Amino acid sequence: MSILGTRVLRTEDPRFLTTGGVYTEDLTDEALDGACHVFFVRSPIAHARIGRVDLSAALAAPGVIAAFSGADLADLPAIEPMMAGMLNAKMTRRLLAIDKVRFVGDPVAVVVTEDPYQGEDAVELVDVDYDPLPAVVDFDDALSNETILFEDAGTNVVVEFGNAGSLKPELFDGCEVVVSHTFGNQRVAPAPMESRAAAAVWGEDGRLTTWIPNQGAQSARDDLAKMLDVEASQVRVITPDVGGAFGAKFGADPEHAVVAWVARQLGRPARWTETRFENLISMTHGRGQRHTIMIGGSRDGDVLGYRLEIIQDGGAYPRIGAVLPFLTIMMATGPYSIPNAEAIGTSVVTTTTPIGAYRGAGRPEATAALERALDLFAAEIGMDPADVRRRNLLPPFTEPHQTAFGALYDSGDYAAALDKALEAAGYADLRAEQASRRASGGTVQMGIGVSCYVEITGGGDESGAPQENATVEVHPDGTATILTGTSPHGQGHSTAWAMIASEELGIPVENFTVRWGDTDLIPVGGGTGGSRSLQQGGAAVQQASKELIELARERAAAALEASAADLQFDPGRSAFAVAGDPDASVRLADLAKDERLFVHSIFTAPGATFPFGTHVAVAEVDTETGKAVLRRVITVDDAGLVLNPLLAEGQRHGGIAQGAAQALLEEVVYDADGNPLTASFADYPIVSATELPSFELASMETPTSYNPLGVKGIGEAGTIGATPAVQSAIIDAVAHLGVRHVEMPTTPMRVWRALVEASAQGTDSESA
Repeated sequence: MSILGTRVLRTEDPRFLTTGGVYTEDLTDEALDGACHVFFVRSPIAHARIGRVDLSAALAAPGVIAAFSGADLADLPAIEPMMAGMLNAKMTRRLLAIDKVRFVGDPVAVVVTEDPYQGEDAVELVDVDYDPLPAVVDFDDALSNETILFEDAGTNVVVEFGNAGSLKPELFDGCEVVVSHTFGNQRVAPAPMESRAAAAVWGEDGRLTTWIPNQGAQSARDDLAKMLDVEASQVRVITPDVGGAFGAKFGADPEHAVVAWVARQLGRPARWTETRFENLISMTHGRGQRHTIMIGGSRDGDVLGYRLEIIQDGGAYPRIGAVLPFLTIMMATGPYSIPNAEAIGTSVVTTTTPIGAYRGAGRPEATAALERALDLFAAEIGMDPADVRRRNLLPPFTEPHQTAFGALYDSGDYAAALDKALEAAGYADLRAEQASRRASGGTVQMGIGVSCYVEITGGGDESGAPQENATVEVHPDGTATILTGTSPHGQGHSTAWAMIASEELGIPVENFTVRWGDTDLIPVGGGTGGSRSLQQGGAAVQQASKELIELARERAAAALEASAADLQFDPGRSAFAVAGDPDASVRLADLAKDERLFVHSIFTAPGATFPFGTHVAVAEVDTETGKAVLRRVITVDDAGLVLNPLLAEGQRHGGIAQGAAQALLEEVVYDADGNPLTASFADYPIVSATELPSFELASMETPTSYNPLGVKGIGEAGTIGATPAVQSAIIDAVAHLGVRHVEMPTTPMRVWRALVEASAQGTDSESA
């Protein structure tokens, strides 16, 4: 019986549940003995020119051994935007701000202390002269270019993906109904349980060793090398346990490089762990788009045209967030057959925290815009939202399908996912109950939201096709080691990779050790992001395991004095045997006694895969207070064949929770002067079990041919489908009272105001 597809318990959990993880702050490596502690002085002003930076009072404080300003690091290269060939290359950043600060939290200096408790008081003693400049917080203010963040650039526009001149006036010709609306996909904070951290030491050989919680040690190493102006070979990055990431820990940040610079400058190890306040104001945020949609079609429900215009907030310094409209545009039409569609996007800089990747990164935004558009269209023509979706979904396909925006969908059966989700939800009964509640006129009304999605996972980068490497080694004692270029932070890679190798090699799962995140041990790797790990990293483990069997076959033939062609490998015994003579056998482990038995393999996929699904949400809204309560979430998330249902369900649960959180309550807020108003968990609410029901997960598996495992990505699917479903459910609960739209997050105040405005409009209409 195959172990693949079974519910194998996570091998990682006993350690986490007993002794606990070892995070960067927990490190006790003797190389870090005598480490000093780094604290950042951050700008309290969103936009200002920097005058004098006086460090003298801080230097005189107890325990302070050094303090540095941006001028001390001025010889290090400026940080160019990622993909500088695409983005405005003049929008550069310094490790510590020198001439200007561009967001509250921009680091301008560091204070270094002997003990960790001495730093927070010492940073308050650094005196910085700021000459305030106007803040640029609003999209329209940024586009006006009245205040420009980077004078050399001459504009606040980072990049354009098409422009208004490329839009077709005739796109909606022939449509009986055309609906348009502008709404936001609000900025959110990743808020991982573990904030950012770093520990660094320079060896006598001049090499840097640094410990950073990250999603890919290799990309973090390359980032650090560029920022410190050293060769990548001079940097070793080690990844300890990582307490959550969600896209925001991919690569290295300026703060990580500063910690390494301090360690080199002082000739001793240095450490840093940011506070939660720092994390919320200075770690990259997610989302941050404004959508203007226009959708048109026939009154019988055929969607004939769709237009999406995106404005992306890139924050103060262009990072991956500035590129997200590219992915949003690529996925603009989702799982639907829309004959005429177009999309454009513009990214701008603002005096706010930079935007990075956040679970789904560009794809949730596309789904949220399209699903909201379909709901508005369905309401306009008076058709059930589920019926509109079913009518316009692409038909099933097993050969790649090319979309108008360049996405090549590998396989899909979108209508089946919709029908399965509606059946699991009891959709007809829900609509009947809703009608009964509306007829009774009760205070608490019920709404149903439906969201269909398709997303892209495991795509390649500018270096070429999607690929990952793995090394599998069998030891004489019957254990085995797997080296992987992926980097887990909660996904269960150790369990999954051991299952894959165990299937091929016959070695028990518990006898595998999986290692990752050390650039000296694994110099090349793509890390973990974009839901790529299993379909590329897992496939690499499988490929290496199969190749190891063939390598071992030659050794077994020599040991048994038989032809390699006459040997059969029996995974049940983890041994080779001569065909027809099972007693003439040799264990795989025995073949490693005289010479190491290992294979390093690189798996290359032909392209990205496209998971899909349908989410149904049921919410109740108190029409007197606007309070919404999420009662049910039913999902179909088809990510190809499922390796381990336990792991897949865990990923679905996490994604659904985060997606629902954006719809219900999470939002990073700034005032007009660029001051963050959500700089603590008292102001930035994180979703908890209190706000969430038990999720109802229906199964569906449509394999892909793009990897031998038949798997697609699952880590971000829940985030993509849940947000629009939950938002739609809340709006649907009060739609009969005249409410057409409620911005996210759908807080009680926003719902209540929408009800009041709808009531006032109804009264005005009756008066007229």
